[in-house]
Amino acid sequence: MCPSTLRSPWSVTTRNPYVLVILQSEVERLLAERAAEIGGRLRRGAEVAGLTQDETGVTVELADGSHVRAGYLVGCDGGRSTVRGLAGIGFPGTSATMTALLGDVELTEPPADGIFQERREHGSFSVMSWGPDWYRVLTNEFDHVAGRDEPMTLEILRKSLLKIAGTDFGMHSPRWLSRHGDAARQADRYRVGRVLLAGDAAHIHFPAGGQGLNTGVQDAVNLGWKLAAVVRGQAPDLLLDTYHAERHPVAARVLHNTRAQTALWRVDDHTSALREVLGDLIGIDEVRLRLAGMITATDLRYPMEGTDDFLGRRMPDLDLGHGRVHELLHRARAVLLDLGGLPPLDAVVSGWADRVDLVPARPAEGSGLGANTVLIRPDGHVAWVTPAGERPDLDALRTALTTWLGPAHAPLRAHGDR
Repeated sequence: MCPSTLRSPWSVTTRNPYVLVILQSEVERLLAERAAEIGGRLRRGAEVAGLTQDETGVTVELADGSHVRAGYLVGCDGGRSTVRGLAGIGFPGTSATMTALLGDVELTEPPADGIFQERREHGSFSVMSWGPDWYRVLTNEFDHVAGRDEPMTLEILRKSLLKIAGTDFGMHSPRWLSRHGDAARQADRYRVGRVLLAGDAAHIHFPAGGQGLNTGVQDAVNLGWKLAAVVRGQAPDLLLDTYHAERHPVAARVLHNTRAQTALWRVDDHTSALREVLGDLIGIDEVRLRLAGMITATDLRYPMEGTDDFLGRRMPDLDLGHGRVHELLHRARAVLLDLGGLPPLDAVVSGWADRVDLVPARPAEGSGLGANTVLIRPDGHVAWVTPAGERPDLDALRTALTTWLGPAHAPLRAHGDR
């Protein structure tokens, strides 16, 4: 692995104030290894040819004529999703207006800076040091829209770079080549019965700031624990409807800001003036923090009943004396932080003991948490909170536990049942 770590210029309040760039292939390898560790089975090369669903499950027909039966089907099959099409889910949006080329290559005459980017007469380009002797090269051309099935070669990338930059920096030995555009589309529904969508199957956009991967992973984290609770029989099927309600607006905002970022790479006097004005505004702390929260999704807040501003937000990774908040979430269970100790919460939580961990804790000084009790969902978002200095409303806690985790003492569904 050859990650590139860049100090964040945005001053986001986080334990990790930097940009960590890791190869997609490395991320895929780590996810595959983790899936295998927990008993997942990956069937590569299994092409979906058809699907039917009924009241108890989904039957998937594969291209080799075999069939797979499951309680639910999640289409994570990319921007040209077969599952989305077979489920009859619309994919409205805007078509590409430009062409971007990307290559991980070696350079014999690289630019002096580790990260180099410029806008010039015929487009824009960037070169990023990706490790010893190799680089990621990107070009953006606004006078050509490539067909999505056009071939991609090193010579095509070289020609584009020569056209824009006047040099190819001695490019050779490609490790990966790709082409994309600024098409921006989003599924109009993330769920149809027992079929759901996640990742690029649900939304596509110009890749900017790592938001595509982050949004797709956040889709999976949001849906995963809900789907598990429903499949186990602990929560009602209705819980799955909150997936679309929470995640669709998030991707819509990503499409909006990536359209804006693409526009800023155009080469004309109007765009140059806009970039200059925006550059001045970014010097203002409030603007910089607002943009940082948007790009990193650290400002994300899901709609929740209640007035506390903490509700629906991602719980900060605070020090709790004996560990950190996010370490408590590694078991993929909900966590109830008891920061006050009164009244005892054991009796209330006992009915959900198989789904939630009650953790007495004291946040480190200066955390600014300002809460007495906090219920954190398995995806790290706050589902219920009691402000500091107030006694917990135990009836409201029971309601929150039932809403997100299902009824108390819910029996586990037998393996194989749907």
